[in-house]
This record gives sequence, C-alpha cells and structure tokens, in this order.
Amino acid sequence: MTHLRKMMLDELQRRNYAQNTVRTYIKIVEQFAQHFGRSPERLGPNHIREYQVHLFRDRHLSPGSVEQAVAALRFLYVKTLKRRYMHEHLPMPKRQRPLPDVLSLAEVQRLLDSACNLYHRAMLMTLYSTGMRRAEMCRLKVSDIDSERMVVHIRKGKGGRDRDVPLSEKLLETLREYWRWMKPKTWLFPGTVDHRRADVPITEKMAWAAARKAAQKAGIRKRVSPHILRHSYATHMLESGADLRTIQMLLGHAKLEQTVVYLHLSQRHLKATANPLDSMTVSKPDQIKRSRKLEKR
Repeated sequence: MTHLRKMMLDELQRRNYAQNTVRTYIKIVEQFAQHFGRSPERLGPNHIREYQVHLFRDRHLSPGSVEQAVAALRFLYVKTLKRRYMHEHLPMPKRQRPLPDVLSLAEVQRLLDSACNLYHRAMLMTLYSTGMRRAEMCRLKVSDIDSERMVVHIRKGKGGRDRDVPLSEKLLETLREYWRWMKPKTWLFPGTVDHRRADVPITEKMAWAAARKAAQKAGIRKRVSPHILRHSYATHMLESGADLRTIQMLLGHAKLEQTVVYLHLSQRHLKATANPLDSMTVSKPDQIKRSRKLEKR
C-alpha cells in the first residue's frame, strides 16, 4: 500500500464514509493515477482538466459518473492533501435531471403477477410496498420484519440512517408463505455460493434480473428496474393523499428537495388546478380558416 493510498483511506475512515464510497473513491483515484502513469501528488490542475475531458470524450461517461469521479478527486486533493485551492479546478459537470419513469397501478399489478417464482415475487413486492432502495433490500434480515408493530426496519440506509416503514398486510402474507418455503436464516433474501443457496446477502444483480424478467413477461415496454418501483411507490403514495414530509421520511431522503420531484409525477397534483385555456371562450376549431397546404413537388 502506497503512502498516499493509506493517507486517503485513513481520512475516509476518520470521516466514517460508507464502505461502498471508500471502495469507489479509491478505485477512481487509482484509475486517475494509471491514466498518467504517476502519483496524483505530482499531478496538477492541467492534468485534472485533461482527465475530465477524457472521461466525457473518450470514455463517454455520463455526467453522473463524471460527478462521482470529481467528488473522489476533490476528496483526495482538498481533504487528504489539504490543497484547498484545487477545489476551483474540480468543477462539477452540469447534469440534466429528467423526470423518472413510473409505473401505473395496473402495470405494478401486472409486474407482480408476472414474477418468475415466489422468490422474485417476494422481492418485487418488498421493493414496491416499502419504497426501499435495492441495496437496502439486499441487506434486509428476517429479524427486520416486525409483524407485531407492522413495520419493516431498514438498517443503515443511504447516509448510514435507519428508518421504519409500514408493513403491508399483503406483503406480510406473501413473506410468510415465502418463509415457509425458503426458510431463510439471517438474510431475508439469501444469495448463493458456488451455485448453492447460502446464508449470505443477495447481490443487487438479482433484484435487477427479477424486475427485468417480470417486465418482459408482463409486456411492459418501460425500462423497469428496482428503482422504478421506488419512484412508483412514492408517486402512488402522493396520489393517495400522503404529504411530502411523510414520503420524505419513508424514502429516507436527507432533503425535502429530493422528494418534491414526485409532485411533477402525481396525476392528482397535475390535475388539481384547472388549465387557464379551458376557462376561455375561443372559436371552434372547425370554424377557423385553413391555410393553403404546401405539398411536395
């Protein structure tokens, strides 16, 4: 282990960063150093500028991926090497923030009914009825299902925060049937080791596979992923009358601004106000003079 790598690891651990973040930041810095063939300590603003262009132009990374790379390099130079002036040489790329796709209630029902087996069905129902992230579902333990209080305990979610979400009666019924069949010990959704079921957490790829296969079977053309179930849950909650603050707590959002996006997706809120055009008295379209059609010669 190099001196710089140890310094950065110590700084990340001192600030109690999540293990996934630690691994990602270290890997990004390694790739940065390998690109130039020298230690990052010997690289400056011009190298950083060149590398950011390389990520966009040559590697065709998305703005979100480049943003993650910038965050890692900022941590290295500003917090580990204490070069405060480097912050201005590491600008965050401008990101487009399109509205997320959501499924209708009918599409969610078709998706759940199209799950390949009880294992996949239980996973998809858990994702949708709790709004949890796929990584949170993968780490879910049998003991986190509290049928006495009718809540699901989500431990160490994003940002290391715990939260409780309501346990649906239908989900509990499905999980009980699933438990009688699978008999999981520690992890609610156990993974495999050497193609045999083992008491280890499931991988996130399995959640993706369960959603993709069910969507194909259900004939849903949208790009269905575990996260689209989270968006659908939040949107359907809002349409059912839940307030934004409640949804923020259920989703585990650190800021309310992250939750406000669902106002743009909720049909109830989109239709809450009358369109001003509808209040006007305008001529009927069949009474309007037509212009001469231009036809190709």
